[in-house]
Amino acid sequence: MSLEAIGALREPVRRAVYEYVVARAEPVSRNEVAEATAIGRTLAAFHLEKLAEAGLLETAYAPRSGGPGAGRPAKLYRRSAAEHAVTLPPRDYRLLADVLASAVERSGVEPAVHAAARELGAKLAGGEVFARLGTLGYEPFVDADQTIRLRNCPFHALAEAYPALVCGLNLALLDGLVGDRGWDVRLDPGPTGCCVVIRSKNNQD
Repeated sequence: MSLEAIGALREPVRRAVYEYVVARAEPVSRNEVAEATAIGRTLAAFHLEKLAEAGLLETAYAPRSGGPGAGRPAKLYRRSAAEHAVTLPPRDYRLLADVLASAVERSGVEPAVHAAARELGAKLAGGEVFARLGTLGYEPFVDADQTIRLRNCPFHALAEAYPALVCGLNLALLDGLVGDRGWDVRLDPGPTGCCVVIRSKNNQD
């Protein structure tokens, strides 16, 4: 299924539709997608449904808040929580990561792991912070409070299985990446996205 899902993004318009949807903080309708990507509503709906069939998007219904059809449920789309990866030949790094994470929790060596993560973050630092976070897969955006939030957690599957360990490791990694460059890095879990947020120390109250 992962190969089929990734193959669904080969079509340029469909990829543009997908990139718009996943960049939004809230689920979007076909009308929003059509307007944003400059295509017709019928074509937008076609590509959205193909992406949903491939497991790349999830759908839900919610009442329209205004305009034509207000009060009637509209079909909305958002990024799927499912992960897709293709390795040839097959590799299972997640299995090894599970073993290592379990061993760390049992042995109580979290401080050493956090120190190693912070050191790695410092080695990965370089260039503009926003761009660097994007390169590492965090999908950063700036909210109304000028806080950098991260739409994607690169370690999501492991964070669900070992939240305390992995979120602490992620915090240490990002602190090493940006913490000594005028940024405050802290845990602020939300319903979606990464549990770490980043704010300029110059914007602190």
